[in-house]
Amino acid sequence: MPDSYDRRHLIAVARGDAEPDVVISGARVFSAFTREWIDGDIAIAGGRIAGVGDYPGGTERVDATGLFAVPGFIDAHMHVESSKLTVAEFARLVIRHGTTAIVCDPHEIANVLGTDGVHWLLDSCEGVPLDVYVMASSCVPASRFESPRRPFTIGDMESILRRRRTLGVAEMMNFPGVIAGDPAEVAKLDLGARADGHAPGVRGHDLNAYLAAGISSDHEAFTLAEALEKRRKACWVLIREASNARNLVDLLPLVREHGPDRTAFCTDDREPDLLLREGHMNQMARVAVKHGIAPEVAILLASTHPALCHGLEWRGAIAPGYRADILLLPDLVSFQPTTVFKGGRTVFAAGEVVPFANPDVPAWVRQSVRAAPVGLAQLRVASAGAPIRVIGIIPEQLITNALVVDPTVVDGVAVADPARDLAKIAVVERHHGTGRVGIGFVQGFGLTRGAFATTVAHDAHNIVVVGASDEDMALAIRRLGEIGGGIVAVEERQVRAELALPVAGLMSDRPAEEVVAGLDALVEALATLGITLPAPFMTLSFLALSVIPSLKITDHGLVDVDAFSLVPLEV
Repeated sequence: MPDSYDRRHLIAVARGDAEPDVVISGARVFSAFTREWIDGDIAIAGGRIAGVGDYPGGTERVDATGLFAVPGFIDAHMHVESSKLTVAEFARLVIRHGTTAIVCDPHEIANVLGTDGVHWLLDSCEGVPLDVYVMASSCVPASRFESPRRPFTIGDMESILRRRRTLGVAEMMNFPGVIAGDPAEVAKLDLGARADGHAPGVRGHDLNAYLAAGISSDHEAFTLAEALEKRRKACWVLIREASNARNLVDLLPLVREHGPDRTAFCTDDREPDLLLREGHMNQMARVAVKHGIAPEVAILLASTHPALCHGLEWRGAIAPGYRADILLLPDLVSFQPTTVFKGGRTVFAAGEVVPFANPDVPAWVRQSVRAAPVGLAQLRVASAGAPIRVIGIIPEQLITNALVVDPTVVDGVAVADPARDLAKIAVVERHHGTGRVGIGFVQGFGLTRGAFATTVAHDAHNIVVVGASDEDMALAIRRLGEIGGGIVAVEERQVRAELALPVAGLMSDRPAEEVVAGLDALVEALATLGITLPAPFMTLSFLALSVIPSLKITDHGLVDVDAFSLVPLEV
């Protein structure tokens, strides 16, 4: 067991010769290793489970008659920053849904603030009643086409790997580099730690090469055939249900037809409104059961299997010696706990999270938007009418189509054309004030007028803006600098709604309910601009990620992800 505890006392409590700190009585107890429900008391001492059986004593006794006791839920792969909340506020939100541990890749803040940002994020986890395990970010930037504050070195990764609760190397997004045996990518895998994957659409010999490099998991499968091939080759398939990458229902046949082995749940990137209103891992369990998965299997995928995937010993089960992270559920349909125990302590009960400290955010974490001014001249696209490449949005997916479209040209300039759902998109470098701007066009937002912009732009998190009006786009870019980052909606050269995200330009320091209210106001504003696309903010942010097919955009221009190269706007 990795953390210290009084082993002799736990043994004595297990034997029945010493008094437990807490006894949970009357519940049906889930056995993760046989998928059975056991009757018996759960005895807890020093934050550990001493045993399940007949334990009549206990300093504190909890009557759980009629309830189901299951292990705390664990998110197998996610990014805290995508919640737009600080770690403490994120914890307050997900604890009520039964999440007691997460495995996160902090590469969002790493792109903005470097290793200093990662170490600050790790420090802010202390005292939070949520186990935050970290993978050392491997792709900062995600590719050579993106511009972070500065690229991570092997030394940067090693400094993170030395931190407590760091489990290994985070998702290897440069899958072409890994498959080609690029020395820089292989050097990251040579650090000796386990490594997570990120290989959308990779199949056949390329997949063999990717996994042979030592990568053990992948969360990017979006078809059943792809997920099945990856699992056949011993890869852990992390089924994802993010805000705008809803793969759960499509991949559940993998579990129904082939069992749950080497499969686990993850959320990757979830907006706070989804977390607040629908839930976290419990929402995935609820949907899985609704689509024919046995509750016992859903619990495995949300707790035991994430622990097994990441080698988290003594977590993910209710058994002797395991951490006493326990949920009491009234049913196996809603998966909404009435009580949550973290290390044997009650952290949620009677509809309330037990209060805990939320550390202050230092000024240097807030001062991250350093974009040079952008005027109308930098947003103009001269054109003689030649066909152009256009990013085609696929709703609720991270992948995009690479379209070829004739532009609308006015006075020698290619412009947005709302009648054809053709909007202009730009990415502005915001870390060093270079003034570099990548320009393109996009279909699928339904934008009829105005513009909206954000400093949340995966993964380098430069400013990304989409608009029907160059004037409104320029105002949105300028306003983001004024508020220290966030999301802004503009119409007729007026700001219609905004949400400040001053923590690295990625997160708010406000309570989740206030952040969600701000997002709701933005959604209403976007609706008046014609946008009704699900998860519009997350959709826009991922159009700047240059490692998910097929066509994306960065401050360097358009990226053909399939060819892994920059391409001109005109065909």
